[in-house]
Amino acid sequence: MELKDFVPKRKKWHIAFKLVPILLGIFVLKLIFHFAGLELISLNALFTSLIAATTFLIGFLITGVISDYKESEKLPGEMASSLETIYDEAYILNKNKKTKITKEFLNFHRDFLKLINEWFYRKERTKTMLDKLHQMNDYFAQFEPLTQANFLTRMKNEQSNLRKMIIRIDNIRDLNFIQSAYAIVETLGFFIVAGLLVMKLGLFYESLFFTGLVSFVVWYMILLIRDLDNPFDYSKHGENGTEVSIKPIHDLASRIDEKSKL
Repeated sequence: MELKDFVPKRKKWHIAFKLVPILLGIFVLKLIFHFAGLELISLNALFTSLIAATTFLIGFLITGVISDYKESEKLPGEMASSLETIYDEAYILNKNKKTKITKEFLNFHRDFLKLINEWFYRKERTKTMLDKLHQMNDYFAQFEPLTQANFLTRMKNEQSNLRKMIIRIDNIRDLNFIQSAYAIVETLGFFIVAGLLVMKLGLFYESLFFTGLVSFVVWYMILLIRDLDNPFDYSKHGENGTEVSIKPIHDLASRIDEKSKL
C-alpha cells in the first residue's frame, strides 16, 4: 500500500486509533477483575436502562453538533468565492487602469489570503484578520474615481460577507456545545465501563467481548462528538481528522499565484 492510499484510511480510523490504548487498559482490568473474583454483579434491567439513557444523550449531542458541522462545511468554499470575486474585480480594474493603487491592492489581497491560512491554524488572531479586512476600505476609497459604483459595491458586499464568515468561524471553534450535556454523557460512559468490569456476563470470553464492544461504541461516539464540535481545529490535528476541508482556500491561493505570474 502506498502512502497516499494510507492517509485517507488513517483519517477515517483516527478516532479508533485513539481508543486502542484505552481498550487495551479495559481488557487488562477485566482480566484482573475476573481472576480476582471481583465480578460481583449480574446483568439487570437497571444497567440496560443506563445504556439506553447514554445512547439517548449521545443522539441528542450528535444532532446538535451536526447542524453546526454542516454549516461549517460550506464556509471555506463561500469564503474562497468571496475572496476570488474581490480579486477578479481588482484584477479587471488593474488591467484597465494599470495604476499604482490597483497593483498594491492585488499584492495586499495575496498577503491577506496567506494570512487567512495562518488564521485557520491559529497562528494569527481574529482581531488581526478583522483589522486587515478593514484596511480594504482604504483601497476602496481610492478606487471610487477609477471604476463604476456597482463594481465597488460588489467588492464591499463580499468584504461584508468575509467579515461575517470570519466571525462565525471564530464563534464555532471557540464555543463548545452544551458543556453540561458533555459532563453527564461522559459520566455515564465512565459508569458503563465500570459496571461492565464488575459484571458477570455468562462465559468469560463473552463477558470480555461485550465489555470491549460496548466500551468501544460508547467512547467512540463521545470522542466523535467532541471532534465534530470543533470542525476548525487545525492547530491540533491539521486536516487529518474530522475537520472540514479548507481545500477551496488552498486552491484559490494556487490560482491567484498562477494569475500573478501572467
